[in-house]
Amino acid sequence: MQGVSQFAELVDIYPVTGRELFIDRMTDAQAIAALAEGGARIVQLRQKNMGDQELFRLAVLYREETRKHGMMLIINDRPDIALACGADGVHLGLGDLPISEARKILGPEAVVGGSSHTVEQALQAEAQGASYVNIGPLFATATKPGVAGIGLEPLRQVVDQVRIPVTCMGGITEANIAPVVEAGARHVGVVGAIFGAEDMAGATARLAGAIRRV
Repeated sequence: MQGVSQFAELVDIYPVTGRELFIDRMTDAQAIAALAEGGARIVQLRQKNMGDQELFRLAVLYREETRKHGMMLIINDRPDIALACGADGVHLGLGDLPISEARKILGPEAVVGGSSHTVEQALQAEAQGASYVNIGPLFATATKPGVAGIGLEPLRQVVDQVRIPVTCMGGITEANIAPVVEAGARHVGVVGAIFGAEDMAGATARLAGAIRRV
C-alpha cells in the first residue's frame, strides 16, 4: 500500500473511472495500461450501480493491474471494499461513511479523501482527518446531470485555506484545464475527457502535461 505522502508526491492527473465510456471497446486491464502509458500514477475506481461481490471482483482486478504499473488505487465510497482488495485508500462523498470512521477501518497510512462543494465543507473534511479534499464540480458534467458547476473561485479559496492536498473535478477537459491549474489545482480529477477519448493514453498525457508544465 502506498500512503498519504506518496499521494501528495505522485498525483497530478487523477483519472476517475467512467467504465460506460470505454467498456465496449476495451477491457479494464487495457484501460489501466493506457492510463499508465499516458503517465497517470493513480486511478479511482468509481462504480455506483454494482453489487458487492461484483464490485469486489472488479476492485481485485484493478488492484492487480495497478500494481503491475506501479499505480495507486483509490476506491470510491467503499472503505470495506478498499480494505478487502488492498487498495491504497478510499474517496468518500458527503453522504458516505464519516472520514473518521473510514480511517478506523483502513488505518493511519491509508489515503482517505473527502468530497466538498464549498470551502466550509473542505475545512470540515480536513478537520476530520482527510488525507486530501476534493472540490467540485467546477463545471457542468455528465457525471452529475442537472448540477451547475461551482466555478473556479471556491477552488482558489480552498487551495489558500487548507493544508492538505486539494483535488478538483467536474467537466474538466483539455480546453479548460489551463485556468483550473492557474487557479491553484495540482491534482485534477477527470472522467470523460480521458475515458471517453479514442486515444486514452494520449488524452491522459496531454492533460498531465498541462499540469506538470506549471
